[in-house]
Amino acid sequence: MTDSQASGSGWPLHWKMGVGFGIGLLAGLLAHAGAGPDAAWVKLFSTWITTPLSGLFLNLIFMLIVPLLFSALVLGIADMGDIRSLGRIGWRTLGYTVALSGVAVLLGLVLVNLFQPGAGVDPQLAQQLLSENAERSRQIVSSIDSQPKGLDMLLSIVPSNVVSVASNNATILALMFFAVMFGIGIVLSDSEKVGTLHRAIEGLFEVSMTLIRLVIRLAPYAVFCFMFNLAAVFGLDLVIRLGAYVFVVVLALALHMFVSYAITVRLAGRSPLRFYREIQEAALMAFSTASSNATLPTALKVADQMGLPSRISRFVLTVGATANQNGTALFEGVTVIFLAQFFGVELSLGQQAIVMLVCILGGIGTAGVPSGSLPVVALICAMVGIDPVGIGLILGVNHFLDMCRTTLNVSGDLALAVIVSAGEPADSDETPTLELPEPVA
Repeated sequence: MTDSQASGSGWPLHWKMGVGFGIGLLAGLLAHAGAGPDAAWVKLFSTWITTPLSGLFLNLIFMLIVPLLFSALVLGIADMGDIRSLGRIGWRTLGYTVALSGVAVLLGLVLVNLFQPGAGVDPQLAQQLLSENAERSRQIVSSIDSQPKGLDMLLSIVPSNVVSVASNNATILALMFFAVMFGIGIVLSDSEKVGTLHRAIEGLFEVSMTLIRLVIRLAPYAVFCFMFNLAAVFGLDLVIRLGAYVFVVVLALALHMFVSYAITVRLAGRSPLRFYREIQEAALMAFSTASSNATLPTALKVADQMGLPSRISRFVLTVGATANQNGTALFEGVTVIFLAQFFGVELSLGQQAIVMLVCILGGIGTAGVPSGSLPVVALICAMVGIDPVGIGLILGVNHFLDMCRTTLNVSGDLALAVIVSAGEPADSDETPTLELPEPVA
């Protein structure tokens, strides 16, 4: 699905979001420089227009997060097929997927903590913005003290009541664990007996996707509201922090692309320089479409040109288009820590470990729609006590970063195919079979 399809006729969605971002930022900067954040009309406009509208957008996102994330994660696991019958190819694909995503998120967290692009904002101004969203902020920030720690944190991942954790954003990791187990259960069960259930979850996913597409149409207006509120309070400091954030995300993506993947393909016995030359076509397609699914046919053709066994590349690239989203996981991790720095929320190593784990799982469960990672970012923010109003900061630059992280996702799928193919005979009897999804932009 293209951005223009997501937003209806007329301009593509990311153009509309860019316009909303620009107008909101300019209006907020003018309000900050001219009247100041304490001016009566600024407070009136923020209290009665921009804050309620941005809050409505966030409420719609949170309303859909449980069915969307649950169904996407279950299908992401279940659609890998019968891991038992796939043998070592299936297990190696699963293992390398988790490993590469883990390295990507860890790299992003290290860089965002090293450069701290969100740090240095006046804490009084941050508190002022939080006070303008008092009720939502109180609900979110109050969850910090209730977060389990130590051994209790590990035990809380396994829920005793999945219905109760589904209603609490702070314990959403337990719901994700249940979704993973549910997906594994479908994989290990008789396909004839669970076929109806699988189709029902697919239906839930499609309904959730349809509603998310409708909600995302409101994003340009929400971006204007977010940016006006933020720029009116923080002024030019907001622009500086946003530029630093984009720099850190792009740097992390580039390092993972040209260091992590180079090491990966070298371990598989292939020259990194040769690998990057061979994947150019797929990488350019990914950058231009910002869609892993739309790039899948090109990636499959590139894999054939690279001489990879088709039975392995077909399986790995098809699974990877939805489950091996290194760039998305990295982006989500950097964004959450950046917003924590911006709003002065201190995250312990344990909480950052939880962020890392959720981002790895989120790489599997992220919806393939424009700004599909937005619900996951908002969800993780709520988990660790960060006001989700901060997501307005990233919406204006999201499309460019989406193009960059999709390039990393597709390149990672091809690197995964290379390392899984290493040592596999051309005439292996292990022949995974998966139906290719319909290409969508």
